[in-house]
Amino acid sequence: MNRIFGRGKPQQPAPNMSDMILKVDERGDNIEKKISKLDIELKKYKDQMGKMREGPAKNAVRQKALRVLKQKKMYEQQAGNLRQQSFNMEQANYATQTLKDTQSTVKAMQMGLKEMKKEFKKINIDQVEDIQDEMTDMLEQADEVQEALGRSYGTPDIDEDELEAELEALGDEMLGDEDSSYLDDAIKAPSAPDREPGAESVNVDGVAVDEFGLPKIPAS
Repeated sequence: MNRIFGRGKPQQPAPNMSDMILKVDERGDNIEKKISKLDIELKKYKDQMGKMREGPAKNAVRQKALRVLKQKKMYEQQAGNLRQQSFNMEQANYATQTLKDTQSTVKAMQMGLKEMKKEFKKINIDQVEDIQDEMTDMLEQADEVQEALGRSYGTPDIDEDELEAELEALGDEMLGDEDSSYLDDAIKAPSAPDREPGAESVNVDGVAVDEFGLPKIPAS
């Protein structure tokens, strides 16, 4: 069959946007190199004309320079078109990639939502409410147990008004006890005798004193 009808040409793969951008950029770079060579040639003709007098020879050089300048303008236009094509393809490629990323994001969100619904079905909201109620009851019972353990036994009933009155009176007594004026008399009192009764002595001034340290009264 292949000999009769021949083989079909193999299908070429669809052009890749990124590859096309690289090819266009390479073409643009090659044209830029040509423009650089023309600039060098133009400079040479310009320097040459600057050293020549007006006449046929100078006119011939001028014609060459004009021809080179015309080529340069054509190359610059081609390079500009290629750069614009590359830019447009880059923008299209960016938009395409953004759409692909958006689709992937949407798919990921859909899968996440599906998993969330699946896991949510495993949760019984009534069971959660029952657990919360049971925890509340257990905490209240624990408080009651602590209160029962701290209960006092055999404590007589005391009137609150009597306690308040006693507290006020206790405050007055404490303020009264703070008076230390009675200590002044004790400080002024003579010190206890340090000699036996009847013993005589003299003080630092040479005056005879009794056992209490008081000046002796001379006998009349």
